Amino acid sequence: MTRLTLYGCPGSGSAAVELALHQAGLTFESVRAASWEPGPGLDALRAINPLGQIPTLVLEDGSVLSESAAILMHLGLQHPASGLLPAEPSARAQALRGLVFIAANCYAAISVSDYPERWTAATSKSAREAVRQAARAQLHRAWELFADQFPPQPFLSGAQPGALDFLTVVVSKWSGSRAHLKQARPDFFDFLLRLEQHPAVAPVCQAHWP
Repeated sequence: MTRLTLYGCPGSGSAAVELALHQAGLTFESVRAASWEPGPGLDALRAINPLGQIPTLVLEDGSVLSESAAILMHLGLQHPASGLLPAEPSARAQALRGLVFIAANCYAAISVSDYPERWTAATSKSAREAVRQAARAQLHRAWELFADQFPPQPFLSGAQPGALDFLTVVVSKWSGSRAHLKQARPDFFDFLLRLEQHPAVAPVCQAHWP
């Protein structure tokens, strides 16, 4: 058996998995790696995940788990006492839905926004900027829909923050959607600020976004 190893870097989606690992009481080794930081960390990451995605988590048995939502679901199901996923079936189903919503809609739009050249054959700066702006609009719309469909009670996972809260607070922060949510969904924006101050969340957020 090997130790859990998390590949990620400051200010990235790996913060959500860090939050979950801490809540589950699991010890892990951190390896700094990102596609925009060439070096031994990235080389090691690509050896196990050719896409070079972060976060990537190597489990105790040496198997590799990528995709933030999948990692959080696995940790929640593997450690039910952690509260990462709600115990009640209906609430747990909605938490799983929310995790996939962020992965399928928010993450996807961020990818297009960050790398518009991958999504159009056009080579002009203006054409690529148009793709980027369309992706940003789609991203903002996705967060509006999320805020409408997943109201905190008082947290997204119930009485205490859980996996859905962790992914929401992290992705909304590094995707640059907070300014839009402040205008379009102020109550949800206030919730995110409150969530960042929760004792289970604040230390990791402060370490990633000092």
